Amino acid sequence: MHYVNVENLTKSFVEKPLFTNITFNIEQGDKIALVAKNGAGKTTLLNVLAGRDVADEGKIWINKDVNVSFLDQNPVFEENKTVLENILNYNHPVINTVREYELAMNHHDEDKINELMGRMDELNAWNFEYTVKEILNSLNITDLDQKANSMSGGQRKRLSLAKVLIDISFGDRNNFLILDEPTNHLDFEMIEWLAEFLSTPKTTLLLVTHDRFFLNNVCNEIIELDNQQLYMHRGDFESYLIRKMEREESESASIDKARNLYRKELAWMRKQPKARSTKSKSRQDAFYEVEDKANSKKADDKLELHVKMSRLGGKILELKKVHKKYDEKVILKGFDYTFKRGERIGIIGRNGVGKSTFLNIILGFEKADSGKINTGETVVFGYFSQKGLEVKEDKRVIEFVKDIAEYFPLADGTKVSAGKFLELFMFTPEQQYTYISKLSGGEKKRLQLLSILFANPNFLILDEPTNDLDLVTLAVLEDFLESYQGCIIIVSHDRYFMDKLVDHLFVFEGEGVVNDFPGNYTEWRKAKDKNKKLAPGTSMTEETPAKAVIAAPQENKPKQKLTFKEKFEFEALEKDIPALEKEKVDLNEKINNGNAPYEELNKMITRLGEVTLLLEKKEVRWLELSEFVGG
Repeated sequence: MHYVNVENLTKSFVEKPLFTNITFNIEQGDKIALVAKNGAGKTTLLNVLAGRDVADEGKIWINKDVNVSFLDQNPVFEENKTVLENILNYNHPVINTVREYELAMNHHDEDKINELMGRMDELNAWNFEYTVKEILNSLNITDLDQKANSMSGGQRKRLSLAKVLIDISFGDRNNFLILDEPTNHLDFEMIEWLAEFLSTPKTTLLLVTHDRFFLNNVCNEIIELDNQQLYMHRGDFESYLIRKMEREESESASIDKARNLYRKELAWMRKQPKARSTKSKSRQDAFYEVEDKANSKKADDKLELHVKMSRLGGKILELKKVHKKYDEKVILKGFDYTFKRGERIGIIGRNGVGKSTFLNIILGFEKADSGKINTGETVVFGYFSQKGLEVKEDKRVIEFVKDIAEYFPLADGTKVSAGKFLELFMFTPEQQYTYISKLSGGEKKRLQLLSILFANPNFLILDEPTNDLDLVTLAVLEDFLESYQGCIIIVSHDRYFMDKLVDHLFVFEGEGVVNDFPGNYTEWRKAKDKNKKLAPGTSMTEETPAKAVIAAPQENKPKQKLTFKEKFEFEALEKDIPALEKEKVDLNEKINNGNAPYEELNKMITRLGEVTLLLEKKEVRWLELSEFVGG
């Protein structure tokens, strides 16, 4: 089925051309990643396709039977309404009933729950309700009564994503998803769950992402926006990089050839009399074409990181018996660690377990409840914060940099001017006079990186540094960090980034437990899969022991009981599972009879697949809950 047709689309931003006469199509089942340098127009193109912006020229056709769902970088909610009201804000009998049911469950209103369970049966709303729960639980959205205006930036992004996923899960519609950085503010488990959720054959999407694990596991096509033009690549990210390199080498050779010809033709043009013969006019017209080609820019603009690093002494950073908690929430419980020269530590754990708090304690932004933090005299921290670039007032890029210094020291001992240093960070002379507020999210990240590296840090602390960076800049940053001689602590949900750069992990398990795992994320994940019920502080595997930095004491806790909400969920599952089993048997019988018309047979086969999948999920959840029944 034909979903979208884009024809000769052109768009400029404040006299800066973003894309010119681009054309492409999207068919049902396409999963397309849009890649480009920061500031090239990725988000603008998504906004135009979603109807949030208007192109200068060109046409966009979207099939009238297609439902478009858009995940914005800056989600908008009804601020005074709750999470549940913002998610299920459609006026439809099924959604209204599910909303009332979830609200009653949240408030433990037993009478209302009993009333609504009958209505859920009548409307056959349990499948949709199950999907809603799966999405909310997978994205760790638990407080359905929380008002939107009290949510953090990460919570808002996850709520916006949940809203989009629930929207495409309702009814039997043809859905087209437009996702702008969907993995921002998600932890590793959420990213892996989302990749699986979007990988179904019927899902059609166009997305911008910096996460190469997610891109490789979800997308089957890559569209590159480069120098105002669009290039199509079928296949994964690695094959795209190879074809991109081949294309750029070919274009570079073509430009070199045009420049050589241009020099010869320029000499001929200067000798020509003003009166033109037909023959000379034809050659002169050809000359102008060669001139355009010769003056075109080679694809060699890239981020260059050659900054100086301050000398690092023998004593670096030592944490002794550090404790930290908020009310009843324990972050650290007697944490001990002495950092060594050149260490590269990755920090992982679910959102909310205290990773950023740990960084703030190291940097002195927050105080520990007890314990000692001893920092060496030669240590110069460089902190790349999730908050991004903080500027008190809007300034031009060059003004912001000159406020730091007029000249910058490089690794080779030389100094460069502020303007030249900006060029190393891919800010052209024209862009340097742009106001910071006009920069794209990725351009602001580059400027933030510049301001951090200027201090010549020898201990980098990077909190989600990959968010909003384009893939080209990300690759350069990785190369720089690989050769960096100082210490590095990285908090990131970018699997490729972590695997490439860290030597070992601090795994925040919650309740003050932090395990030190000797390996990267992929190695830890393999060990975790092999030892799913690993106790904190024990070995991950015999081959890859995990030293417990500090483990909370294990108490003999009483067997957990079902919450009121889980009790009703368990009872609902005991009704749903037999009904689904019966439907599965009936469908198999009808399919095996072979008497149904072709179209009806196809529908039954599709439904059988849906029932089988749903039955498996419900049976797994029933087993989880049954462990605590009567506990």
